[in-house]
Amino acid sequence: MSLTLAVLKGDGIGPEISEATLSVLAAASDRFGLGLSFEDVPVGLAALAAAGSTYPAETAARVEAAEGIILAPLDTYQYPEGQPNPSAQVRRTLDLYANIRPSVSRLPGAGRRLDLVIYRENTEGFYSDRSMFAGSGEFMPTADLALSVRKITRQASERIARAAFEAAARRRGLVTAVHKANVLRQSDGLFLDAVRTVAGEFPDVRLEEVIVDAMAALLVRDAARFDVVVTTNMYGDILSDEAGELAGGLGLAPALNAGDDHAVAQAVHGSAPDIAGRGIANPVALILSAALLLQRLGARRGEPHLAEAADAIDRAVTAALADPANHTPDLGGRSTTSAFAAAVAAELAG
Repeated sequence: MSLTLAVLKGDGIGPEISEATLSVLAAASDRFGLGLSFEDVPVGLAALAAAGSTYPAETAARVEAAEGIILAPLDTYQYPEGQPNPSAQVRRTLDLYANIRPSVSRLPGAGRRLDLVIYRENTEGFYSDRSMFAGSGEFMPTADLALSVRKITRQASERIARAAFEAAARRRGLVTAVHKANVLRQSDGLFLDAVRTVAGEFPDVRLEEVIVDAMAALLVRDAARFDVVVTTNMYGDILSDEAGELAGGLGLAPALNAGDDHAVAQAVHGSAPDIAGRGIANPVALILSAALLLQRLGARRGEPHLAEAADAIDRAVTAALADPANHTPDLGGRSTTSAFAAAVAAELAG
């Protein structure tokens, strides 16, 4: 077995947590005989300096041809006007319609326990770069009037719903559809109708519907009762950050951007330029994102060793976090990026 992953190391802390993630993947590859190799693909500020673009055409071609992709955080605020956002380019080009964000309690002594996954529709909604064929979905007809177009389609709603129900069928059998159809009757109403249609294909999975503001409160009150949450783009973005914080912080929050043919491991958090180069960034989110990528590739390729390696990485991260000596500063500890990765690799080696 062999598998090559394209690695886009990003900006800020991106290169540091990428190296930590690759060291863990290398340890998993050795233990499970995965034959992993890594292709360094330029992106972001480094690509801008070398090739004049934050997302050069060569990078785009290599990403499209890759078997799996790891995309580290990007500091898009630092990009000159007119330079592309590589994350958005990858999402659109590869049609990565499912933003999958698990939130799992991993820290010892945490008072609130949760194990849920949010399936966030990733291609439309309130986001101005995802609502129009050309131009922006946000515009100003006059200097004192700003408008924003929200796009909801049955096709996109049904395919994210189907992905969520398939996940729930493998987990605890509950899908929670989050909406605001009491106010956004047509757009969220269409989303809910699509979810209900898909629910009919999964008689063994229970569907419940929760209004988004109530969901924000329920996550704080009783997050443990939720299994798979499916929702539109903006609600999913906000609620997954809330769930991530409840699980211990965004430094522990992984994500997978997935489509029918491609998947990209990409942590929820940003590039943290204020601590870049200090070796103290928490690599957990990107390590766990890479594990999600292995799990998906294993299912797609029919290679169970990839899923076994993903599960082993997940357990190794949890085991490393059980020792406060391994905690990075964001978790109140003094460990370093590389030291935490080494602790995870040691757990993998047994």
